[in-house]
Amino acid sequence: MIMERIRKEYSNKKLGEILVGQGIITTQQLEKALKSQQKGNNKKIGEILIEMGALTKEELYQVLQHIYETEYVDLTKLVIDPEIISVIPEKIALQFKLIPLSVDKDELVIAMANPFDVHAIDFVKGITKKNKVKCVLSDEEDIINTINSYYKLGEYDDILNKLDTEVILKEEEREEDLRELEAISREAPVIQLVNMLIVQGVKDRASDIHLEPNEKGILVRFRIDGILHDIRNLPFKVKSAIVSRIKILSKMDIAERRLPQDGGFQVQFGSKEVDIRVSTIPTIYGEKTVLRLLDKSKGLIELEQLGFSTPQLNQFKNMINKSYGIILITGPTGSGKTTTLYAALNRMDYKQKNIITIEDPVEYKLNRINQIQILPKINLNFANALRSILRQDPDIVMVGEIRDRETAEIAIQAALTGHLVLSTLHTNDAASALTRLVDMRIEPFLISSSVIGVLAQRLVRVICEKCKEEYPPPPEILKELDLDQNNQVKLYRGAGCPLCKDTGYYGRTSIYEILELDERIRSLILSKTSSDIIKEESIKKGMKTLRESGLEKALQGITTIEEVLRVAG
Repeated sequence: MIMERIRKEYSNKKLGEILVGQGIITTQQLEKALKSQQKGNNKKIGEILIEMGALTKEELYQVLQHIYETEYVDLTKLVIDPEIISVIPEKIALQFKLIPLSVDKDELVIAMANPFDVHAIDFVKGITKKNKVKCVLSDEEDIINTINSYYKLGEYDDILNKLDTEVILKEEEREEDLRELEAISREAPVIQLVNMLIVQGVKDRASDIHLEPNEKGILVRFRIDGILHDIRNLPFKVKSAIVSRIKILSKMDIAERRLPQDGGFQVQFGSKEVDIRVSTIPTIYGEKTVLRLLDKSKGLIELEQLGFSTPQLNQFKNMINKSYGIILITGPTGSGKTTTLYAALNRMDYKQKNIITIEDPVEYKLNRINQIQILPKINLNFANALRSILRQDPDIVMVGEIRDRETAEIAIQAALTGHLVLSTLHTNDAASALTRLVDMRIEPFLISSSVIGVLAQRLVRVICEKCKEEYPPPPEILKELDLDQNNQVKLYRGAGCPLCKDTGYYGRTSIYEILELDERIRSLILSKTSSDIIKEESIKKGMKTLRESGLEKALQGITTIEEVLRVAG
């Protein structure tokens, strides 16, 4: 009864008055809309005002979410896990104009056109056996379109057969072509196709989805455990529509096809939240699109889970416990440097220390740590941000990457003035990071005075436990790795199974090389010695190289010799 009274209070007329009171529409516009409704227009007052151009959809739902006291969810920018969809039958979803979005423990979240529909909520509780049902507000038309998209989610071929329309944009695209392309990209088959690619990517543990245009259409490739795999070819007719759909989700300009663009969006798979970063570049066959998938639900990894050997772990812990100096982590893109940085920050005493990070992009939100997102468009780069945060009384500073001399100089000065600085460089090994700073025209005495140590890392694939098997190592492998051929060396590999998709690998772990500076290394830096000599000296003092760390994991049955040689040479 209370819900019914609230619903009567916020009748169409009441909504109109609120819109007038907020200055969103005029009294004349409201009167015109009410007259249209009285003449037999069965649409709601909000829909009529939108058709008149007096109101935008965003403005309407901004008001409605306050009336209904719930948040508004734009379903056109959401990807839902198909397993969640199956919680409510299609017939019920259509009857009550609702769709399930996520399930968290005992709470089901549903999007409804009318969150005051108590009968519908009670019915959903009954059929799902959920004690808690949280309702969010969504557009009725979007709900119906989403129902049609998800409940009729079929095979790729079925969806592709529905896509008969093809838009080919010329060099000088016409406005009507772009409008038609945007309309097609919002149709159910295109939405289904993009959703299926993302869902499949998440389920296959892909870190990246590559959509590569060619003469025939689009080649879809997934990067799984660091290796690209061909997944399927999509026909030419869907090329423009798929890229446009992804651009709409990522808030990118669908009309701009000559310049690279970046964007992103979030998707929810039950309790799993996935950030998707999108990048497009122009090629001779059209735009190549890459979607990077970042599963936030996995949370932060502890240092002990990263792959350090016990001596390496203790050595790295001692380094990050220093009160000042700079620690550098090196490796190519995708080698896990950011994960190691986050694990290190998560270990630090953030209750008693002021920790500030500068990142591009911010991948995980850390509790009680001040994180800054780089914005090059407004000249908020690493150097400018770092210069500013040193006036914020920080104890620990994390700089996502040292890209230039200016950033390197400020980071080193911060390390010399009592701050602990963590950052990354793109070099092949630990010793090369020191000579890279010299190449940036940083004075050797500043490097030797400020750098605590350098950690180089790579990611190697882990042998699948389901199909793991022992095999006798070939003599040539033993010889190449300087292993005693008389000893009983055990090596392992994956035979291939459905779990690992016949690759023999499932998941990845890290291998490390830690160079900690001592007096001898510092003197070599001061004399501008080459990285090879610095590396040789570090090995004499007990440093394990990336190759040796990988070999140790191969002998432990964690990875294979072939994988170590592929990654570490």
